[in-house]
Amino acid sequence: MDAVRLILTSRRALAGSSQATEILTEVWQAQALAQAIGSRLAVSGPPELRGEALGLTELAGRGCGVLGAPDLDPTDLLAARLTELDDARRALLDLGGLLGEVGIALVGLASSADEQSTYWQCMEAIDAADESRDRVLEMLRKLTAREEREQREAALPER
Repeated sequence: MDAVRLILTSRRALAGSSQATEILTEVWQAQALAQAIGSRLAVSGPPELRGEALGLTELAGRGCGVLGAPDLDPTDLLAARLTELDDARRALLDLGGLLGEVGIALVGLASSADEQSTYWQCMEAIDAADESRDRVLEMLRKLTAREEREQREAALPER
């Protein structure tokens, strides 16, 4: 399935979550999806994105590790369904939005947490989501710079 569709699915699931365990499961799913997208871009994305994509993979993996893997059927793993990443810009824009929503959901969860361990788990997951989003934004900046450079080169008269 295409990355953009998977991100939309993740956003809807996160928005529809109300219980703490549901929210944490959807946050984990979002981080695992970010990890898979980062991995795909690191291997086969534009060369200028590969370093940041590798960083995204590591940070999103940290976000998953902080939360611990939820008890999901393998067919429910969104990241495992990733087969296409046709539009890197669109996927990164949507992923940045998803990671922002993850942070907001975690802030809400942390503010209502009854246990210290849940609070600190949320704080670490917020940090991972925020750093992951920073990597996504940097990749978008690099894509924009690449496109602008290509446009300038295309506009140069041939010699």
